[in-house]
Amino acid sequence: MNTVSAQHLWNKPFILCLLNNLFLFIFYFAQITILPIYILNDLGGNISQAGLAMTLFMVSAIAVRPFSGLIIEKLGTKKALYISETLFCLFSLTYVLAENLTVLMIIRFLHGIWFSILTTVAVPIVNDFIPAKRKGEGMGYFLMSINLGIVLGPLIGLTFIQSMSYTAVAGILAGFVVLGFIFCFLIPLPEHKKPEPAAEKKSLSIHDFLEFKALPVALMAMMVSFCYASIMNFIATFAEEKNMLSYASMFFVVFAISMMSLRPITGKIYDRKGPSAVVYPALILFAIGLGVLAFINSVAGFLFAAVLIGMGFGSAQPCLQTISIQSSPKHRIGYATSTYFTFYDIGIAIGSIVLGMVIAGTSYTVAYLICAVLVLISLLYYKFIVSPKTV
Repeated sequence: MNTVSAQHLWNKPFILCLLNNLFLFIFYFAQITILPIYILNDLGGNISQAGLAMTLFMVSAIAVRPFSGLIIEKLGTKKALYISETLFCLFSLTYVLAENLTVLMIIRFLHGIWFSILTTVAVPIVNDFIPAKRKGEGMGYFLMSINLGIVLGPLIGLTFIQSMSYTAVAGILAGFVVLGFIFCFLIPLPEHKKPEPAAEKKSLSIHDFLEFKALPVALMAMMVSFCYASIMNFIATFAEEKNMLSYASMFFVVFAISMMSLRPITGKIYDRKGPSAVVYPALILFAIGLGVLAFINSVAGFLFAAVLIGMGFGSAQPCLQTISIQSSPKHRIGYATSTYFTFYDIGIAIGSIVLGMVIAGTSYTVAYLICAVLVLISLLYYKFIVSPKTV
């Protein structure tokens, strides 16, 4: 592996990793935005089938995630990256052939598998190009590429879909993935070294699926992502109920800008003062933002909540992921990443179902207040469970 200097964060491999990740998530979030439109308007599907297209992708991603660490260990980061990137790229191209619902559903399910492995292997790879004393800052910038995808993906997808066919837009989006595919082959990676004979195992164990040192923070991430599901899945319908649907896209723009604005600062604070200096204020802001959403009736309040949630969740997420990496041995980073994302994805999935039932049975106010309280409870969990284990 190419070494990096003690302070040189913006090295060429690090930038290539960021660009690869950015193009991947532009595709991902653009498809999430335009697929329901395609299913409803062109394929004659209904809203349940549109939801199924999203769910199938997540189901396969969650199912494969626990195996990702083992796959990376057996293949090595280089082969795991090249194989998963190649297959993710190929499946991205197949969307132009999805002329009926059955084909589209199959593509979504299979595509989720390679998304899961690719996003898992990307973390230990970029981690190797971040200087030891700048891990918090570096991972913050890496996750900022996802935040840019949150903004640019829907913006690109919705802009093109208004004047072009879905097939044409799918081709353009696949082009972004192909760009990332090219960049990934420019990242200098070492050949995989086979484990010593004594280290070979004859049977699988729970350690082949979970990194136990990352489990405490992964469980906390599950609580936080449960609450984030209230934003990701229900903010548009919430805005519609409040007669502010035209501002829903603006909510995500403000949300993303707020996330990115603090990212360089919080990364440096993490490296200099430790994770607690970021986690406590970040999650308090997240909780306050959810509380504001529970009671707002104005556009100003709606966008103010976006600022608070963006700064809070956007600062907490990379911090928690960095803790999961730093709490694990270097040779287990792939397992730590798969453990973290497995529980993070489970939190999103459970939150989507449970909060949907809460909203249907009570109101958005109750759902957002429950989430605000749960975020505060996660802080107690951090204080007594996660914080004592961090170095």
